[in-house]
Order: sequence, then C-alpha cells, then structure tokens
Amino acid sequence: MPVLHNRVSNEELKQLLMEEKEPRTTISFYAYFPIINPQEFRDYLYKHLNVLKVFGRIYVAKEGINAQISVPSMHFESFKTFLYSIEYLNGLRLNIAVDDDGKSFWVLKIKVREKIVADGIDDPSFSMENKGKYVNAIEMNALLEQNDTIVIDMRNHYEYEVGHFNNAIEVPSDTFREQLPMAVEMMKGNEDKNIIMYCTGGIRCEKASAFMLHKGFKNVFHLEGGIINYARQSKEMEIEPKFIGKNFVFDQRLGERITEHVIAKCHQCGKSSDVHTNCKNDGCHLLFIQCQECAEKYDGCCSQACKDTIDLPLERQKELRQGLDNGQKIFNKSKQRLRPRLDEMNGL
Repeated sequence: MPVLHNRVSNEELKQLLMEEKEPRTTISFYAYFPIINPQEFRDYLYKHLNVLKVFGRIYVAKEGINAQISVPSMHFESFKTFLYSIEYLNGLRLNIAVDDDGKSFWVLKIKVREKIVADGIDDPSFSMENKGKYVNAIEMNALLEQNDTIVIDMRNHYEYEVGHFNNAIEVPSDTFREQLPMAVEMMKGNEDKNIIMYCTGGIRCEKASAFMLHKGFKNVFHLEGGIINYARQSKEMEIEPKFIGKNFVFDQRLGERITEHVIAKCHQCGKSSDVHTNCKNDGCHLLFIQCQECAEKYDGCCSQACKDTIDLPLERQKELRQGLDNGQKIFNKSKQRLRPRLDEMNGL
C-alpha cells in the first residue's frame, strides 16, 4: 500500500519549496456535503493531490471538506479536473488568494475531524440544508446602504482588528463555538432585520447563517466566498470595496491587503500597524501586532522578558519551556470593548 503521509522533515520541505522555480497558486475552498467514510475519502484525496504536488492543509469530516492549499500553476487545470470529478465538488467556487507568492505551504496535510468547523452545536435538529441567502459583492454593497441592515463579522477578534466592513459588529471571542451563541444573544430584538454574516472564505458565515435561521431569525444573508471572493469580485467589477484594511489569512502570510487603510495599532507602542507576528520565543509564540520599530527593538518578541529568553543558550531555553501550557496564545483586547459596543447598539 502506498505511503499516504509525508516522511520528510519540515526543514527539508521548506528548503525544497524555496528552491522551486515554478509559480504556485494559493487556493481555498470548502463544501458542506455528506461523507460516509471520511478516512477513505481522505486517503483518496491524498493519493491524487500528492501526485500533483499540492501543498496545504485539508480537513475532512462527515459534514464536508475545508481546504487551504497551493497548487503548481502548471498543474492547476489538472487539479481542477480532479476536484470537479467528485460529484459534490463539481463546479465548486475556488477562492484564489489576491496577495500571495505561492510560498505559504510546503507540505500536504489532510486530516479527518469531527467537523470541518468546530461549532459546539449538539442540537440534532440543526441542519445545514436551511441556510442564509448568498450575496455577491454588488449585493453586499447594496445591503450595506440600507438602514435596516446589520452586518456581523464571524471571524475571531484578531482578524477583525486589522480589517473589516464599515460598521460591522464584532463578536469578540477566541473561538467560533463561542461566537455562535454570542451572536444570537447580541441580535435579540432584531429578528426581522436584514442580517448579513461574513468571514474569510465563507465557511464560518455559511454555518452561522444556518444557525441564526435555526434560532428564529428571518432575513439572514451570508457573503458568498467570504472576504476573499468579495475582494476578487470588487476588483473585477471595478466597484469600491466597503471592506477596509487587511484580510487575516491562516497561512504564513498572516494577511492579505484589501485596501491601503491601516486601522490597527502596534500592541507594544500604539503606533499605526497591522502586521501580525508570532513571538520568536519558542516558549511563547503569542500572536500579536508589531510595528517595524518594535520588531527591531524586541527582536521579534512580544516583551523584554521573551527577548531576554531567546538570548539564552538553547539548552537553558528548553529547560524554561518544560511544563509550560502551549495552548492558544493570542493577544485579545476586544472583550473589554464589548460592553460599550452593545450599549451603542441599544441606544444607551
């Protein structure tokens, strides 16, 4: 039986990627559809995509597929032919990155999960068959002009911080599973208004729109293909984008610019900046925003303590990391802003 995973080290794979001369195209896509045997489907995908030298990460679950990948440009048509040969994926929209050098991924990882988006929903009556209406870029802009429209950002706080639609409401949280009930609670009393949900590529807001309908909201929309598709359509249709700033992406780039607006601030000094980075201290890796001056001052670290740590001998650094909790570490100042925003919505 062929090997259905990679056995080469990450460092070697990165080096091979950097040496590639053939350009790559970065793509994201998702689809909700029934998969009876996710492991079998996972192995089928790996066997065919590995031959095409596809890199990236793909999640497969009984509810569907979620993928962020890069494809050698010379193999793009072959990739699309293979993908469209799968019944439920035939004609699927592919979101192509707008600000990318194709060097975001260096290995193919396909994992089987319980769900393609961890949502915390355990209600057996919930169904993805009843979901909000798709809107494209023109329809999105038109709805944004209406007074009875509420726009909800279904991304995490660190994504919202560097870019969002005008007047979009942030649901300040660290996880999508937290956001769903929070969005319902925040929108109580607005059951008959137009509610537009959006996210990066469409996968979260599509499920969120179904959840809102499930909870009794009437006029729910979601942005087709998310911000990635909206940016592409805005450019092609030559319409002014109402999304300002950067779109956070979950690969090595950590963001692709939609407009020239810089709406965030450095978390260390407060200067205008929207560059996300991970602290260079292997015992920290905090995700935060850092300007160029602070990056030089702290050597890419989030604090003087972390800078001092990376100057220590490697063995000493390893000793200090022992026993540390290496869970999710993201700078979050948005929850403290929730109450003033809710008061504003309620006219207080």
